[in-house]
Amino acid sequence: MFNSLEYQYRTSGREGREGFAKNAKEDRKNTQLEFNKNNVTRWVSKLRVFFQSSFFKFFGIFFLASFANPSRPSRPAVRYSALALLLTLPTLAPAQNKFDGIGKPATANEIKAWDIDVRPDFKGLPKGQGSVVQGEKIWEAQCASCHGSFGESNEVFTPLAGYTTAKDVDKGKVASLQLDGAAPTRTTMMKLSQLSTLWDYINRAMPWTAPKSLTADEVYAVTAYLLSLGNVVPADFTLSDKNMAQTQSRLPNRLGKTTAHALWPGKELGGVAKPDVQGSSCLTNCTTEPAVASFIPDYARDAHGNLADQSRRIGGLRGAQTQRVNVSTEKAAPAQSNVAGAAIKSGAGEIKTAEVMPVLQKYACVACHAMDSKLVGPSFKEITAKQGARPDAQAYLAGKIKAGGQGVYGQIPMPAQSLSADEAQQLARWLVQGVKP
Repeated sequence: MFNSLEYQYRTSGREGREGFAKNAKEDRKNTQLEFNKNNVTRWVSKLRVFFQSSFFKFFGIFFLASFANPSRPSRPAVRYSALALLLTLPTLAPAQNKFDGIGKPATANEIKAWDIDVRPDFKGLPKGQGSVVQGEKIWEAQCASCHGSFGESNEVFTPLAGYTTAKDVDKGKVASLQLDGAAPTRTTMMKLSQLSTLWDYINRAMPWTAPKSLTADEVYAVTAYLLSLGNVVPADFTLSDKNMAQTQSRLPNRLGKTTAHALWPGKELGGVAKPDVQGSSCLTNCTTEPAVASFIPDYARDAHGNLADQSRRIGGLRGAQTQRVNVSTEKAAPAQSNVAGAAIKSGAGEIKTAEVMPVLQKYACVACHAMDSKLVGPSFKEITAKQGARPDAQAYLAGKIKAGGQGVYGQIPMPAQSLSADEAQQLARWLVQGVKP
């Protein structure tokens, strides 16, 4: 099998073979030229780096200092060369990298290119100025397509201007932001509390298609135009680095914020070290027991049927009994003769394990709890050791047995149980008495 070029070569006759050879020769020539071009480009790049290096500059200074007498450099020339070496050595030594093996130290120019933020106290604000009239021209050319001619458009983004009044400028709080405000939406000028934020965002992120392309004067001009749309400044106003702080005092929502939280940077900006939200949960050496804060009310427990009948009977966990119990049936139930009832009626004296075992088995308590070793939950003896000394131990344990819970002995939850109040009290009394065999 031949490829297409070989087939053409073998079947096209003498003229075809000559043309094929000519084309192949031309291809080899072009490939060689491209290879040579790439080599030249690489060497030019290497030479440029070399000529810009401190090493090359040092030897250039040494050569010039010694040029007066090439055969024997004079002592002043040698001294000048030594001085040049001392001045150049710091640049020859590599910059110290704080993180070995990770990147390289940033240069002063790299830091300057990224350090463009403007703080609320206007530190970092560059010098410049721009008028409302200039800003309107820039706006129409680069901003109106997304925001509308007057910052009112909501086709691409939410409106920038609107729903601020002269009264808001006087008070420093926008009435439309209140709960009873009539504004159908919240505009940027309604929420803006720091003029530095507006200037900084335009400077670093606008226009959408070419961020950071505006000069400082153009940013001042666009900011001034936006302020005029919000009735903050007049139409003949010129914004500059010298009157930014004065203009800040006219923002409609300048007092609509708080700095009394640790998120606000620096004490000089009104921030505080203590967060405004304090946690109340105990984290170490806690004595407060967790309590169920929410539950299904009785009238809604069986809204979807009895959960105990819907659960898969695999393992030790069962769904709670959510079926409503008829009052007359519940009152008649103790009269029925069964082993569990006999255990409950054994009296208020000492309760032995054999008496409560039928109850433990009936509600599958022993599937999760052993007498003296932990299974899924704590052992019965561990519960006695932890809770038995409480003044309200019996009432507390009866409530826990009935309602279930989580967090006292770990994160594995104990579901609510469907046993009666008498049965819960019987088990709690047995636990408080020390799990007698």
